[in-house]
Amino acid sequence: MNTLATRGVARLVRGMPTSDGAGVKLTRLIGQPQLADLDPFLMLDEFGTDNPGDYIAGFPDHPHRGFETVTYMLDGRMRHRDNHGHEGVLVPGSVQWMTAGRGIVHSEMPQQQEGRMRGFQLWINLPARDKMTAPRYQEFGPQQIPQVELGAARVKVIAGSVEGVTGPIVQPATEPTYLDVELAPASVFTHTLPAGHAAFTYVYEGAVQIGEGDSAATANSHQLAVLTDGGPVRLEGRSRARVILVAGRPLREPVAKYGPFVMNTREELMQAFEDFQQGRF
Repeated sequence: MNTLATRGVARLVRGMPTSDGAGVKLTRLIGQPQLADLDPFLMLDEFGTDNPGDYIAGFPDHPHRGFETVTYMLDGRMRHRDNHGHEGVLVPGSVQWMTAGRGIVHSEMPQQQEGRMRGFQLWINLPARDKMTAPRYQEFGPQQIPQVELGAARVKVIAGSVEGVTGPIVQPATEPTYLDVELAPASVFTHTLPAGHAAFTYVYEGAVQIGEGDSAATANSHQLAVLTDGGPVRLEGRSRARVILVAGRPLREPVAKYGPFVMNTREELMQAFEDFQQGRF
């Protein structure tokens, strides 16, 4: 009996240095010329530095409409405030899931003067029917992110399920999976994603072999691998490694985006700018 072939690597991508906010230095992995988007994912930024000058100015007040942002902190502390009364401090290991919906204005400012600041921000599109939904803010501390030990592999489950353990984030529109996988050398993690879901891995420490047999490929540190559709994802540590595995159901809708707004048509984008300028967020 043939076993189901594992998902392979469609392409490997390296990030592009950029800056955002008030000059925060970032590496843009999705939302750059090599990988404009990966429906339903619009953008993925990695931030990581020991130099306070790279992050201290933070992200002062700025608007969003039409999508969701997911911030996962590995090191450092960042304070969120928005114009709907939400406020919280992201600490190492915590996750913020913000649904911009019809409009939100928020800031993300460092709560430290020195030390390491490291993490990810992912933008996930919303379907047309949900773009004008009420804004929502969810914050989960490290103690609320369940972990699963699978031999020499350790998995933090932010969204989705692993071995019956389910993460705190639920979004029916895109059914996201978001896992932080730590692998010892030669250890293996295998996970089945829903068929048809777009998926990628990003190796932020070490190196990982993806797939097996003739179709296997190695992703090294700071490489994003866009995965093919099909069977389970198989990750094998080539060294001690840490990798995020992210997947979601594509929306397959027109995307009109400019700056902090992501809608379906140019007219909706123009309305977003007008609504923001008129204080309707």
